[in-house]
Amino acid sequence: MSLEVKVPPVGESITSGVLGAWHKKEGEYVKEGEILFEVETDKVTSEVFAEKSGQLKQLVAQGATIEIGQVVAQIDTTVSAPTGVAVAQTPSVAVSNAPVASTPLKKSAPETAPLTPAARFHVEDKKVNPAEISGTGKGGRITKGDVLGHTPSTTTATTSTPSSISNGGPRQSRKPLSPIRRKIAQRLLSAQQENAILTTFNEVDMSSVMALRSKIQDRFTAKHGVKLGFMSFFVKAVTASLKEIPALNSRIENDELVENHYYDIGVAVSTEKGLMVPIIRNTDQLSFAGIEKAIGEYAVKARNGKITLPDMEGGSFTITNGGTFGSLLSTPIINPPQSGILGMHSIQERPVAINGRVEIRPMMYLALSYDHRVVDGKGAVTFLVRIKEFIENPGIAVMDL
Repeated sequence: MSLEVKVPPVGESITSGVLGAWHKKEGEYVKEGEILFEVETDKVTSEVFAEKSGQLKQLVAQGATIEIGQVVAQIDTTVSAPTGVAVAQTPSVAVSNAPVASTPLKKSAPETAPLTPAARFHVEDKKVNPAEISGTGKGGRITKGDVLGHTPSTTTATTSTPSSISNGGPRQSRKPLSPIRRKIAQRLLSAQQENAILTTFNEVDMSSVMALRSKIQDRFTAKHGVKLGFMSFFVKAVTASLKEIPALNSRIENDELVENHYYDIGVAVSTEKGLMVPIIRNTDQLSFAGIEKAIGEYAVKARNGKITLPDMEGGSFTITNGGTFGSLLSTPIINPPQSGILGMHSIQERPVAINGRVEIRPMMYLALSYDHRVVDGKGAVTFLVRIKEFIENPGIAVMDL
């Protein structure tokens, strides 16, 4: 008996995707519950599992565009497991909306680190020995970046041609954009073309926030189980400023201005698959500890590749921190249909004039990009000034002023 393997639903409004990687080879015996392949869409990457044990027959090649409900493989359930292969009696699972921990690839040496699903594909594609690769992921896992950045210990000599570089490799290579990267490209281009984006700048003295964190960090961590970071201060500052400048918490929809009376703040995080913006809900109702816990949960999800579509839906304003990568100044692009995004940057000690004297202070440049169709210059500048006041005087938050 042959069991059809179909592409399962992976999220509302998603009708197609790309078969990202086969985890099982053509003709290989698969066990119930094992990962068969990945479905990459413009929003999430999902893993599809075997519902029954048997021999796999692939009907669609890796990298092909697939539709939800399409049959991409068959499992011959009449084929018995090879000698020595135990068939685990596990519940049948059709799909997970986020990657789960992968099983280790067959090791050439006992010390070989486990691989992420994306890394396993590139190990097989590049035909490299994972034992030669040092993993930088959590627990020493080998990531996709580790594989792509690895230089094999031995290479096969090739004849130099005008299209090759000195080490025998090609001068160029081409590969299709992943669905997520393609969607990011489309959204960024659309944002530039369909919105009147303007950016205003300011700088903020981080001395007070840094002193407060240093003073109460141990007590805060002991009580709440999370550290007090800078982001919670900025989330609080943005929430308070949106209440004063509500235009930045609105959006244009056809010929109407839609005003949001809630505060769902997106915090941009970088993942192996691209930039994602999970949403912290109802920030006006959360304490500093509540915000830090939400940020911590998303950080773990991002690190493990488990951010899901519901995590990123909605949002009325976005904060992005290029400073984590060393950026001193940038002009962030708004996340449509939102009307504003705040860009944080590196903290650098700089000489500043304080009461007629020059002092060295930890300073951060702030950038606010906004849709000028919705927000005028006065509102945008005032918003950024309020952020500055809030951060330089964190007691404002304590007194709810």
